[in-house]
Amino acid sequence: MINSRSAQIRWALTTAWAAALMALGACSLRATDNRLSRLVEDYSERLDGGAVAPTRDYAPAREYRDRAQLEKTPASVNPPAEALPFDPAEPDRDVQARLDSYVEPGFAGTIIDLPEAFRIAQRSAREYLTAEEEYILAAISLLIERHRFSPRFFNDLSASADGSFDTTNADTAIRIVNELRATKQLTTGGSLEARLIWDAAQTLREGVTGQYTSATSLVLDANIPLLRGAGPVARESLIQAERNLVYAARDFERFRREFLVDIARDYFNLVAQQAAIANQERSLNSLLQSQQRTAAQVEAGRLAAFETRRFEERVLNTRNGLITARERFLLSLDRFKVRLGLPVEEEIAIVPTRLEIPEPEITPAHATALAMQYRLDLQVERDRVEDARRGVSNARNDLLPDLDLAANLTVGTDPNDEIGNFDFAFDEADYSASVTFGLPLDRRIERLSLRRAMIGAERSRRTYDQFRDNVIVDARAAVRAIDEARFALDLAERRVEINRLVLEQLKLEEADSLEITDAEDQLLGSENDRDDAVRDLRIAILEYLLSTGTMRVTPGGQFQPLPGMGQIVLEREAPPVGQP
Repeated sequence: MINSRSAQIRWALTTAWAAALMALGACSLRATDNRLSRLVEDYSERLDGGAVAPTRDYAPAREYRDRAQLEKTPASVNPPAEALPFDPAEPDRDVQARLDSYVEPGFAGTIIDLPEAFRIAQRSAREYLTAEEEYILAAISLLIERHRFSPRFFNDLSASADGSFDTTNADTAIRIVNELRATKQLTTGGSLEARLIWDAAQTLREGVTGQYTSATSLVLDANIPLLRGAGPVARESLIQAERNLVYAARDFERFRREFLVDIARDYFNLVAQQAAIANQERSLNSLLQSQQRTAAQVEAGRLAAFETRRFEERVLNTRNGLITARERFLLSLDRFKVRLGLPVEEEIAIVPTRLEIPEPEITPAHATALAMQYRLDLQVERDRVEDARRGVSNARNDLLPDLDLAANLTVGTDPNDEIGNFDFAFDEADYSASVTFGLPLDRRIERLSLRRAMIGAERSRRTYDQFRDNVIVDARAAVRAIDEARFALDLAERRVEINRLVLEQLKLEEADSLEITDAEDQLLGSENDRDDAVRDLRIAILEYLLSTGTMRVTPGGQFQPLPGMGQIVLEREAPPVGQP
């Protein structure tokens, strides 16, 4: 047993101290999450322009333990053909009734207008959540790199026993070593390390009082490069991680704007498809009425019998077109649910929303200037050119000779002194210092790496030039697209008015039913073209704002008007037939 009470106390205190250090070393995951959230918010605020930081409620840390994870050969479900079910359908089944049942007039589901679609997209859309995670992962990488260059503390506690089976001289040596060390990686290259080592030993002998010894040592080490590996190249990983988080902040904000336009485009396509279905249904009802009138005239002997056949064919074609339009709408609706992150089986109703954004008075040259100044993705590509150039400088540093400075200082205590366990004898300290010079005799790999970095810098510059030119093309095309969409809308509205007047005139003149039907088809086509033109103009304006970098999105995921736009009209329209 330990024969000194003071030694026993030191033994117990040292053990407790080591255990406390180990507990303090375990950082709370919640504190890490808070630090991560503050970092992301800080970089979004630096971006300015109303940039939004992701807000996440992180799940508590837990292990996903399951026996399936350890299976070497996961089971596959792939039965043979004779085990698969297949029920043949009846040839005379009512297919039209089944098709009509897919779109029920009495539908009641979740009502989604354009603002609601934006809100749902920010809450549950998988693309949006993935973009948030990319931003957060960049912040995690930066926190890791920052921690590498901050003081880091470690504590190792080891215990060992050494004995012999010799009965004539049976003894056992017990030893406990606790090493507390702190390391610091220097941003200019090299590292510093301080170690506090406590070494205690207890020798136990049969029938003889055991011997107890302890000693404490303080060790300081420094390793600093003076040429190769010194300077900014030593903190390259930290520099790149800092810049990458800036890029991630820009990419996330750019994504929010692109995603809003994508959601708006999908939404307006669905609205246009609904309007086309409503027009097709109206056309079918009109055809059915004309078919009844024609059948009555044929029965009265005023028309030939083949006239009924002609109307029957038109009804069939129109009904087939209506079924096709409904199927396209249902498919687009299901895809829209997937994009919003909603369950595919959830019933939703798309309610038309009127979005009136004034058309900008802009020239292609002015739009190009705006894009060159405000496009966040262009700024990322521009800064990546500087990353590549910095890579060339780092590669040149690898060609330098090695010149390293190393130093060591060790201060100990008297192992036989039971009281002065931390009474360091600095007058008996040991030190050492050395300088190592390495001639650059073999730098072939480094020279090749330099050439590779130089080629990479040239490629990065070309990539930026191409990206910049594409941005210019997009901005110029966006301006022309607005003018084209406005012109197409004006023509479509004029065609609708002309076809409506023609149809009214034919009805007043009690023209042939077939002529009236043709006029109704012309009106239907022009109305569909008008609805498409309205959609195209709305999207063209949003695309212009996106291509010039002047689009802004609120924290709630809604379109934010610019000061010169005035009051933006955003309200629900009357829903098409069959919708709430």
